[in-house]
Amino acid sequence: MTVAPIDAVHAREILDNRLEPTLRVTVETETGTGRADVPCGRSRGEHEAHDLRDGDDRYRGRGVRQAVANVTERIAPELVGRDATDQRAIDATLLDLDGTPTKTNLGGNAITGVSLAVLRAGADATGLPLYRYLGGADAHVLPLPFFDLIEGGELAGGDLPFQEHQVVPVGADSVAEAVQWSAEVYYELGDIVRAEYGEASLNVGAEGGYNPIGIDDPREAFELELAAIEECGYEGEFALAADVAASHFYDPETETYALLGEAMTREDLIGFYADLVDTYPVVSLEDPLDQHDFAGVADLTDRLDIQIVGDDLFTTNPDRLRTGIDRDAANALLWKVNQVGTVTEAVEAARMATRNGYAVQVSERSGQTPDTWLADLAVGLDAGQIKTGVTRGERTEQYNRLLEIEAALGDAATFGPPGDTPLDR
Repeated sequence: MTVAPIDAVHAREILDNRLEPTLRVTVETETGTGRADVPCGRSRGEHEAHDLRDGDDRYRGRGVRQAVANVTERIAPELVGRDATDQRAIDATLLDLDGTPTKTNLGGNAITGVSLAVLRAGADATGLPLYRYLGGADAHVLPLPFFDLIEGGELAGGDLPFQEHQVVPVGADSVAEAVQWSAEVYYELGDIVRAEYGEASLNVGAEGGYNPIGIDDPREAFELELAAIEECGYEGEFALAADVAASHFYDPETETYALLGEAMTREDLIGFYADLVDTYPVVSLEDPLDQHDFAGVADLTDRLDIQIVGDDLFTTNPDRLRTGIDRDAANALLWKVNQVGTVTEAVEAARMATRNGYAVQVSERSGQTPDTWLADLAVGLDAGQIKTGVTRGERTEQYNRLLEIEAALGDAATFGPPGDTPLDR
């Protein structure tokens, strides 16, 4: 029996938080409607689904009219009459229509928008909140947030090579407490940065983290964060983490990393990370080596007793994740639906990670809208971790949605990743 026959599929060009075009897709059924905005990353792995752009004079080539046309003219006719609750079958249709490994035909952004809107339409048609529709009756785990308080790399204009310097409220007992503590640390950090580096250092990067002028050493960023944590009285309640995004300062010709004025070899950089973990309460490093270096990441994972997250390494792709699992490279998956294209593929990657003892960290992109499907999916997956920036409406709306879900679950809610993980430090 068809539960929610699709009546129409619409798409339009809208703007994300960077004033860049993206898609908003709407799927209408006889019993409900689903709408989803498509995020886009500035720091993108080579193996991600193709982000289709028009390449003309509009928005410096960043328009998405062709992707919109692909939704309305090529995808919509194939989906009308189909059951919106049959997510796997609809996603399979999208993959067949595109027919390429990285969605270069229809565009990964077009496919992602449709897939997410179908998911939302199915939830609406069945009268379930999105997290419950995806995760079932037992969905109850609220994620531990990773707050990117100081930015560098591709996300900011300063000299810091690491992309994100995060604080992790590991001592908190709820999303509400984690957000409160981290907000207070953020306020305090702003006061410290202003006093030490000047008013201009309160300018923020793409996700709301500070960008202190003149800092080029991630250790200095960590020192600032620890000072703010201590000043707030939360010493011992926070750990530190970083999204290194090492591919952005890697030279494939010399096989070295440009860091702290040196050309470091892989072994040099691994030694730097070992010293970092010995000196600071670092519990997680994301993409610490080049996105092609499975062997190096496996060595690093074996040598450091912390969480090693694969983002550009895996691109939420089940095939690449399987390679990592087989080679013991990393022990956590950064999870982004638009990296792979469809909800089905992304969920398959998350389930594969969990079955093989890998953690799952649900993640935003630098280009977001206030759409909150990300928060719901984090709970629906029981992921236990999320990173979604710090300030700006498109970031805080994710926290607001998590607070709503936590309140709705009440005593049934569980907070954070399971015990006995590298995050328990």
